[in-house]
Amino acid sequence: MTHNGGFEPVFCSIVPPHVLDRLAQADDPVLAGPARRTLQRDAYERTQRRLTTVVGAPAVAPLAEAERAKPHRTVYDAGHGTDLPGEKVRGEGDAPGGDATVNRAYAGLGATFELFLKAYARDSIDGNGLPMVATVHYDREYNNAFWNGEQMVFGDGDGEIFLDFTIPIDVIGHELAHGVTQYTANLTYFGQPGALNESVSDVFGALIKQYTLGQTAAEADWLIGAGLLAPRVTGKALRSMKEPGTAYDDDVLGKDPQPATMDDYVRTGRDNGGVHINSGIPNHAFYLAATTLGGHAWERAGQVWYDVLTGGELQQDAMFTDFATLTVKAARARYGEGEELRAVSKAWERVGVRTL
Repeated sequence: MTHNGGFEPVFCSIVPPHVLDRLAQADDPVLAGPARRTLQRDAYERTQRRLTTVVGAPAVAPLAEAERAKPHRTVYDAGHGTDLPGEKVRGEGDAPGGDATVNRAYAGLGATFELFLKAYARDSIDGNGLPMVATVHYDREYNNAFWNGEQMVFGDGDGEIFLDFTIPIDVIGHELAHGVTQYTANLTYFGQPGALNESVSDVFGALIKQYTLGQTAAEADWLIGAGLLAPRVTGKALRSMKEPGTAYDDDVLGKDPQPATMDDYVRTGRDNGGVHINSGIPNHAFYLAATTLGGHAWERAGQVWYDVLTGGELQQDAMFTDFATLTVKAARARYGEGEELRAVSKAWERVGVRTL
């Protein structure tokens, strides 16, 4: 449950529909075929998620006190099918096997758990030790990864445009962070609230990568999905928090459409009102705040964002201005009238989002 009257699990994928739409229209069937099948599979999973929301997700038994504050990971192999979760291939504490995809998924679940526990004293996705489940090798040439309200799912990619979706640890962190949002602010997945939902996942996905690598804000690349694009693609990642709109510019994929400021806000009915597009604006605000403060971004800037997400005041239908205003309030409450407050306030000002 959330403070907003109960969580609503939604289907959240890392690759935006507009990217797959563009690929599906390619003249080359080697590129278009996997994209079309991925879109069809995503539509099916999205419908299943809505049905689950109506009938209710299966209950998870509470953990014994001795099992709290420890990861409980299970990785399954779909064997290129679509039945979830698939065959269990690695449980908590099991030694690594010969499948690198399984090992990366297991490690990514652990890294996400560790950041939330060590930095924010949060015990797993729901704050109560929720077991973390992932399925790998989902479908054939599946060009996506998603959180379906209960677990993570990873495709292997088509090898032409996308590689294995477990390669970038921030993709794993991004999708699991959708679960954290689901169990806290439960932001509506449409328009500006949906863009905030996506941005929060990008923020914590980036922080999980930085935490794992021991990077400061200055050392980080601030890319989401670096290493995911195949060599033939002219691009470096799915998104850039540092420079939204510059992640790729490719003959097949087109140009990264993300705006960095409200001056270029995109009004569209596609992609749930542009949730993967306009997320570039709050993403850039976080980047500006974090790099202004310096040091480890998960410590001060990340703490402010986490305080807002979990503080009980962020409404499901929050707009950018609402979120920005709460970050200013949270910075003041935790750090007083110091540099944290100035950095957060200035970041929103620079991206053109008003604070009240």
